[in-house]
Amino acid sequence: MGNYSSARGTRRRTIVAAGALAIVGALALAGCSSSDESTTGDVGLTFLNQSRGQEAALTKLAQQYTQKTGVKVTIDSPGPVDYLPKLQAKAQSRSMPDIYSSFDASQMAPFYKAGWAMDLSAELNAGWSKNFSPAVLKMSTFPEGNNLGVKPGTYSVHWETQTYGFLINPALTGISAEKPPATTAEFIDALAAKGAKFSIAASQTPNIIQGLASNWLTDADIEATLNGKASWKQDGWRNAFQFLLDLKKAGVLADNSIPGGQDDHPTVEASFFTKSMGAIFDAAPGVSVGHRTNPDFEDYFSTGLPKAPGSVHDPRSPGIPGKGAVINPRGKHAKEALAFVKWLTEPEQQAVFAKDARILPSNPELLAGTDIPAQLTGFAAGVKDMQVMSTTFTPDVNTAIRAESQRLVLGEATVDEVLANIQAAQDRTS
Repeated sequence: MGNYSSARGTRRRTIVAAGALAIVGALALAGCSSSDESTTGDVGLTFLNQSRGQEAALTKLAQQYTQKTGVKVTIDSPGPVDYLPKLQAKAQSRSMPDIYSSFDASQMAPFYKAGWAMDLSAELNAGWSKNFSPAVLKMSTFPEGNNLGVKPGTYSVHWETQTYGFLINPALTGISAEKPPATTAEFIDALAAKGAKFSIAASQTPNIIQGLASNWLTDADIEATLNGKASWKQDGWRNAFQFLLDLKKAGVLADNSIPGGQDDHPTVEASFFTKSMGAIFDAAPGVSVGHRTNPDFEDYFSTGLPKAPGSVHDPRSPGIPGKGAVINPRGKHAKEALAFVKWLTEPEQQAVFAKDARILPSNPELLAGTDIPAQLTGFAAGVKDMQVMSTTFTPDVNTAIRAESQRLVLGEATVDEVLANIQAAQDRTS
């Protein structure tokens, strides 16, 4: 549901839930005043871009669009850490960009509620939807009664499909792409046998827990939990958290901890792409990060989450819309912004993003037929069976999972205590 990663996945730079909720009032106040003004001269658009991984491809396409139409598009890329604070500041000062990157649904909801996002439903229903897979469209849409309180509609479009799994360095782990571990136990044993280490950022723990829980829970079961209609104390969630303890008990969890903080996930990725970490949990856009961080390092591969011992279902990656855009309906050139975003999502332009930024496209024909880089094949395989939901974690639950995962591996809480605290967070927001 508008997840973005993204961001990465996510979900990339998630701020503390209380902080996110605290700005809702200020954003709503800012949203009451329109920034529409009469303009003269040539049309110019500003795109506030969250992802450094897509910056080069986005800039290249913007230049092509200017040459094609005469509309100048300025790409402003403050970086993932500074993106959300800058967007918040612009909303509060009523100086929002014409277009801005989609982000994690729980973080974007205040902007949508404040009226800073155009509802694209009518345009999609008029034929634009053909450029996107049904799964991406469903995940981008806020249904009636959604758990974030956003008016029903579709406020973002995405040229990337995002799944999750492991990135593995064969040289450090002894694990080959031709025969990846069939189970989580085999994965842990292989790391232990080579003395290799695994790392996951606290900001990514909600995604791995959701993926691991699918070994025992259906998508409907998981969605019911996220909507507060089923308990977090089900065995599926309990078994998912147990995997974190199993990593530590086997001595393969790096530093016996789960790093947190604003830069937790970039730090984890850097450890892998500088070849000091055997395996990490990551999202598909991590391949783009790796190409930019260390372009000479290509001897690694991606794989989906393996089955867990005693599982009753095949594990399925959480699926979210990846890189994409939101249009400011109060901008000076909302019509022109819509035209540019429509052009960006056409198959020809999606192909540029896929090739240059090394991301999985959202156009179903491209995803099925494009040449996928070897490092992306594991993530691409996860698209077929990924979890497709029209709901997501509330900010309180997201924060609770991150904090409780850290407490668990530090020995400060048992799995049962972790689940009880997450359930309490769910109850506060359901």
